[in-house]
Amino acid sequence: MQAFLGGITQAFGFISDMGSAVMVPLFIFLIGLFFKLGVVKSLRSSLIVGAGFIGMGLVFNIIWTYMIPISDNLRDKFDFNRPFYDVGGGGAGVVAFGTEVGTYIIPFIILLNVVLILIKVTKTINIDIWNFWHLAFTGSVVVVLSEAAGASHGEAIFYGLTGAAAHSILALLLADMTAKRVQEEFEMPGVSISQGFATSSVPLFLLLDKIYDIVAPKSRGEGKKAKAATGLAALFSEPVVMGFILGILLGLAGANYDAGGKAVIGQVLMLGVQLGALMLMLPRMIKIIVEGLLPVSDAVRKFVNEKYPGREFFIGLDSAVLLGHPNTLIVSVLLIPIVIILSIIMPWNTTLPLADLAATAFFVSMATPIHRGSFWKTLVSGTIIFAIVMTLSSYFGPMITSAAGPAGFPIPEGAQGITALSAGNMFAWFISFVLKAKYIGVVVLAAVVVGVMFFANKVAYKLYDWVPGPADKK
Repeated sequence: MQAFLGGITQAFGFISDMGSAVMVPLFIFLIGLFFKLGVVKSLRSSLIVGAGFIGMGLVFNIIWTYMIPISDNLRDKFDFNRPFYDVGGGGAGVVAFGTEVGTYIIPFIILLNVVLILIKVTKTINIDIWNFWHLAFTGSVVVVLSEAAGASHGEAIFYGLTGAAAHSILALLLADMTAKRVQEEFEMPGVSISQGFATSSVPLFLLLDKIYDIVAPKSRGEGKKAKAATGLAALFSEPVVMGFILGILLGLAGANYDAGGKAVIGQVLMLGVQLGALMLMLPRMIKIIVEGLLPVSDAVRKFVNEKYPGREFFIGLDSAVLLGHPNTLIVSVLLIPIVIILSIIMPWNTTLPLADLAATAFFVSMATPIHRGSFWKTLVSGTIIFAIVMTLSSYFGPMITSAAGPAGFPIPEGAQGITALSAGNMFAWFISFVLKAKYIGVVVLAAVVVGVMFFANKVAYKLYDWVPGPADKK
């Protein structure tokens, strides 16, 4: 038996060593076959996913060439030492899926979701497979911290999968709890948001919403009919324009003026174009990955619906479907300079915001429905959550960097490491902190999950009129 388990561990280790661009497509192919997608469609989906991962790496390899000299100059001229470069959710996802826990995470989380649906713990069928990386990241962080605390490798993997499972369960419970409000605000029946970061922001936004109502009760619901961005506001909300402007500003601040005017202008403009390209191309690469994952997601959904007809289910989607709300778009543009200022004035921050500046809307996507479209509430909540996010991304930076090499993700030469604002996940930090206590931590974490389950089903609907209560259950 021991030899058999050892063989399985070696096999998974061999797959993991090949990197995300091979490992993830392989599991996508096998999952497609299991859920009767067919050989041809499963193969096509897996290869498209692999192409997206490779494209992600190529984009970052190009950008580091232009970013490193500017970063070095900024550090030397202003003592602005932010050594961990923000590679965005795309980069963090590649790293997370490339870890040993990441190797298991897709089939593990799908199986867990099916079991939770069977025992009626959740109504959400999470088909947002790409964003399983948030769960993989939580599990991977737990493994690193568990081994540092003296756990054996096998124990650390157990704790890592336990942490990923806890994150998944919490995400599904909060997806259920906020489903009715999301459906009402965005007119999307049958949908919930199960994305690992979006759900982790929900407790904070719920708490802040109650505080706002106590401090300024008349503001409830203000701004629900916010106007869509037009003209210059619409132009500046374009990721490629954001990236270009950010590149110009960074270039002007960090250029080597001793090289002469022409050289400086060329360097500044090139960095602007390169960061604009980064902001434009990263979402395209993720879109390619999602294109490959959609057929598999649809196959999973079809399988569950056929097995359990007549029950109410929510389709768990990425928070990207919420980004078209005018309030979210306007706030996301204003948050970009706020994030840059926060990165400068927070002395403990070691993160240089880059790639995720194009994704500020994701960080406040759940604030808009929770705050009922209030502009000021969403802006204040966005500022608060980014202060937290940057603190956590700095904390996780060394761990992400240590995992990047084995996952096949390039570390920019001259940089101390990489991180991602979207890795600054409060659930990931809380779960990893609790599981430092090993088996005691497992018991505590289980109690927390049960407590959230009770709150979501018995208490929350009394506090928030848009949360489904017992009468909504079938």
